[in-house]
Amino acid sequence: MVLNIKSRRDRAADNEKKLILDPQKVMKENRAKRKKATLCTMAAFLTIVVLFFAAYNIMRMIGKNHLMNGVVNAAPAIETVVPKEETTEEENTVWQEGWIKHNGRIYSYNEDIITFLIMGIDKEGDVVEVSEGTNGGQADAQFLLVLNPHDRSINVVGINRNTMTDVDIYNEDGAFVRTQKAQIAVQHGFGNGVSESCEYQVKAVRGLFYDLPIHGYAAINMSAIPTINDLVGGVSIVVAEDLTKADKRLKEGSEVELDGSSAYLYVRWRDFDSFGSADRRLDRQKQYLKAFINKAKSEGKKNISIVSDIYKAVSNEMTTDITLDEALYLAPEVVNYSFGEENFRMIEGQTIMGERFEEFYPDEQKLYEMILDLFYEEVELP
Repeated sequence: MVLNIKSRRDRAADNEKKLILDPQKVMKENRAKRKKATLCTMAAFLTIVVLFFAAYNIMRMIGKNHLMNGVVNAAPAIETVVPKEETTEEENTVWQEGWIKHNGRIYSYNEDIITFLIMGIDKEGDVVEVSEGTNGGQADAQFLLVLNPHDRSINVVGINRNTMTDVDIYNEDGAFVRTQKAQIAVQHGFGNGVSESCEYQVKAVRGLFYDLPIHGYAAINMSAIPTINDLVGGVSIVVAEDLTKADKRLKEGSEVELDGSSAYLYVRWRDFDSFGSADRRLDRQKQYLKAFINKAKSEGKKNISIVSDIYKAVSNEMTTDITLDEALYLAPEVVNYSFGEENFRMIEGQTIMGERFEEFYPDEQKLYEMILDLFYEEVELP
């Protein structure tokens, strides 16, 4: 200890002597030391940045592999929907399995499309596993998010919660009982309220779309909407339906920037005593989601971490098989994809009053044509 103190005193004395004898030399040495220290700091910073982006890109590549390897991209079985069109001799010589002929044109399935099922579950708070039965929560909002890397577009398909389709029924022991026609939203209620319920719902949606491949799902409790909304800085809309019963700010025709609480009411509230209220709510959900996607894309260009921020912020209120590395792969890929009014589709059909609840029946011909338009590409014959 004494030696260390003496050494410091000796160095201080030497520095004072150098400063008196040759101050210019001391200043030059000090500048050289500061320059070296600055360079070392910059090198350390750049090393950290390089390591960060290397790790980020590694996660993105892992995410890409997970997405593309997780699903068999078999074409949906839509050829059973409409009568098969006759093919010419010339077409028969080059015909390939899976091609579809419609209105004289030939189409092939786009295997590079990535499709996700996004669900809004009528539950509040954190996701918890429930006992088998019907306590999983209904999927009040359902949208297919369709990413097409060929034309770099985002398409969204809204699914009416009351769509009548094949729903698998399970008993309180989790055993399969039967399949029956019912509102598609109830399918998520069966199972354990987490992954099992989501897988049941994915199966029901795939069946509705003739076994369309779905690469992943995210089921988000409705209580997460305020958090998601506010993380992108709010969403601006023109109120499409008077909702002043729920929120005085939501007057029809008013231009409003929705904060978390008003966004929650806008996409969830409906008048159960009014016929067609689920249809009108779906229209509002479509409007909100369109505005949200554009706002999120804009924020993503300024802040690449916005996706991971949202993912982490709502993780306790969400069940998903989309991993963080998959989300990180997708975010920079789709931030420059096109998304406009023409990219939001709704399944067309008719809502009627059933014995107890409203029932929505899709127009099969129009659903067929929408699937063909979104998931197929026209074949240019040689």
